[in-house]
Parts: sequence; structure tokens; C-alpha cells
Amino acid sequence: MKLDPNKTTLSQNYRGSGSFATFLIIGPVCFFLGILFASFPYDFPLLWSPNPVTPLHISQIETHLRFLHAAPPLISRLLHMIIAVGFLGFFTKLYRASESNFLFDGGSLLLYLIAAGVYITNVVTPMNALAEQLDGEKEGAEKVLHTGPLTGEVELTREESLRVLSASHTILAFVLVGVLVLQAGQWYAEKREREDYAAWVARGEPVEVMGDDEEEEKEEVEGKKDL
Repeated sequence: MKLDPNKTTLSQNYRGSGSFATFLIIGPVCFFLGILFASFPYDFPLLWSPNPVTPLHISQIETHLRFLHAAPPLISRLLHMIIAVGFLGFFTKLYRASESNFLFDGGSLLLYLIAAGVYITNVVTPMNALAEQLDGEKEGAEKVLHTGPLTGEVELTREESLRVLSASHTILAFVLVGVLVLQAGQWYAEKREREDYAAWVARGEPVEVMGDDEEEEKEEVEGKKDL
């Protein structure tokens, strides 16, 4: 990621909130939030309901997870492709990034990386371990081994393992909403800058906005000066 000091939100080659790269970011994020919303009816009694969790509800969650784990490999491949599309959008916006890209898109990329890490460590791994137990590969085992980056290997009951999975869904939802908030913040910052620019023009104040060729010429001149 290289910061271009000559690029602003008014530059012609600026990739801001209205660019196609932003769509490549917002689309996957909203898709993942939709998946998490579909899991909310299963997660709510485990984390937010004051009533005790019934064995029937635990059985329903286990059936749901077994169904997800038994899905064809094409489903997981499509999911990972959509994750890659989000990264493509970030890398596109951060190529020769402006200060706005560096702040808003860089922060969004950091949150997206956190979400990917939570997905790998706290969703995929526990789901595989729980599905193995439910499928009878660990007959007679009443606990699930959960390996954390700080706690190490810990034995959890089925209900505790389901709570960990539900809490991970909640963390993912907050992190992905943070990505949308930063992208919305970028749109608002661009809107305010355009309004300020229009006000400067209306007052007759000189405002310099360089095109692509002018920016390249300025970079060449600055490079020669450095030599």
C-alpha cells in the first residue's frame, strides 16, 4: 500500500465511495451480515435470553450445524471466493491510495482481516470439532476440545461450545458493521469536501485540482529533484 500525497478526493483517478471497488467491499460484507442474521434465531437463546436453554433448542442448533457441515464443498468454495472479492476491493482502493483511502479503507481492511481471523479460528474450527462429535466420530465424548490462541486446548461442554460459536457470530457482526460505518464515513467526508469545494468556487477563491497527467508530471519532477 503506497500513499500518494498528490491525490485528493477531487482527483480524477481517486477511487472513493462511488467507485466499483467500494461495491466489491460492501457487497460481500452485506452478504456475510445476512448469513449472520440468519443464524441469529439460533444464537439469541444462547447469549441474550434470560430463560434457560432447553435441550430441544440445543438439539435444533446441533441439527442446523450438522446440516451446514454436511453441505457440498461448492458452498464453502463460493463463500471463500466472496471473501476474496472483498479483499480485491480493498487492494484496488488502496493502490496508490489517497489520504482518505489510507484512513477509511485502511481501517476497513484491518477490520476485515480481524473478521477473517475470527471466522477461521472461532467459527470453522469449533464447528468442525462439534460436527465430528455429533456425527459419532467421538462416541461417548461429552465434551468438545477447543483450542484458543491464548488459552490453549480447553474442554468445553456442548452448550459451552455452542455459546462460543454464537459469541463469535456476534463479534463478526460488530466487526463487519464497523466496515460499513467506515465506508459510510468516507462517503460523508467526500460529500463535505465537495460542498466545501463548491463554496470556494462560489466565492471565487482559487482551487487547484490536478488531473491524472498533471499528477504524473509532478511526480516525475519530484523524483528528479530527489535524484
